Amino acid sequence: MPIDRVTSVLDAHVADLEEKGTAKGHESVVREVIWPQGDHGPRFLLQGEGDREFIRMNSNSYLGMGLRPEVMKAEEEATARFGAGPGAVRFISGTYEPHVALEERLAHFHNREAAMLFSAAYATVVSVFAALTTDQTWLISDELNHNCIINGMKLARPTGKSVYAHNDVGALEQKLQEALGKAKRVIVVTDGIFSMRGDHAPLDRIMAVCRRYDAEFEENVIVVVDDSHGVGAFGATGRGTEEYTQSGPCDVLVGTLGKAFGVNGGYVTSSASVIRYLRETSPMYIYSNPITPGEASAALRAVELLDSADGRALLDRLRSLTRHFEKGLVDLGFEIIPGEHPVVPLMVRDTAKTKALVAHLRANGVLATGLAYPVVPRGDEEIRFQINADHTSADIDTVLSVLASFRA
Repeated sequence: MPIDRVTSVLDAHVADLEEKGTAKGHESVVREVIWPQGDHGPRFLLQGEGDREFIRMNSNSYLGMGLRPEVMKAEEEATARFGAGPGAVRFISGTYEPHVALEERLAHFHNREAAMLFSAAYATVVSVFAALTTDQTWLISDELNHNCIINGMKLARPTGKSVYAHNDVGALEQKLQEALGKAKRVIVVTDGIFSMRGDHAPLDRIMAVCRRYDAEFEENVIVVVDDSHGVGAFGATGRGTEEYTQSGPCDVLVGTLGKAFGVNGGYVTSSASVIRYLRETSPMYIYSNPITPGEASAALRAVELLDSADGRALLDRLRSLTRHFEKGLVDLGFEIIPGEHPVVPLMVRDTAKTKALVAHLRANGVLATGLAYPVVPRGDEEIRFQINADHTSADIDTVLSVLASFRA
């Protein structure tokens, strides 16, 4: 049966997005990776761009783990041993040794009792909300939290929810006060690193205020942190925003294997009781296939690398490259949001100029992502640069030179 009438509605919606300038548009397709050589890091060839090489400045692979030979070797060996896919959801027949080993290693890395894997960090967040939220739960969220948290809260159907001003602990306390007498359980949720800006949540102060109010609620104030951009890229040993702020462990920590660890998948770590409960109640764990045994083995190798002297050297390099790039941008007269995290926002504050600058970068062999409303608030239009440890100082200087040549 043709769906011509609804198709016309869908086409009109996409056309409206394109007219407003908010459509995501064409996706670049990587056709080949050229390995690092000489004084430059990896380069990328794209479909439709011939043999022109690109520096990738919009990748979440903060440590370059996805291109490390030992990580790829771990995936290849596990795939040869177990096959390409898990074959089923985990409670049927899809749990393999690498899944269990990785969960144990992640729990140890985060100094928690237990951890569990999901197909993606987005699925992790949504499933954690679905499982932990009851009709006697109040949800409280930072206003700049990631889309996965926003949608997780929409799907969870709590008795009530509140949003507090970004990183404003006083406003968070006010929301806790407003929830008194209205719910048995409160879940306070925040990103660790806010991915659009590269700034971090003040977890030490958030944990402190939540602990002050914990006794006021029959089923606790539970602090959930999605530190997908923080783990592996932030803190002295890569343990993320908890380590950087010295907050101590939050109640439920969500992380990803698809950013600093360079592979794929998401995870949650907490007490043994919480994880046991989530295994029995999380819909996207129970009814979705896990990551492959090969991916789990690759991620395990990446965690081991991070938790070593080589990992600390990668983190030192990442911080040094980030400082180099930030200083270069400031010296060129650009506005940035400074910080130690390798997300470096260049604040353009104009949609048309943002698009023009992204096009200029691409024309000169640099891949970068421009962010405009509604991804960021109006007036906060930016180019989000992301430094990776497999960039070189020469790469950073090349990008700065391209930016210096831009004429609005």
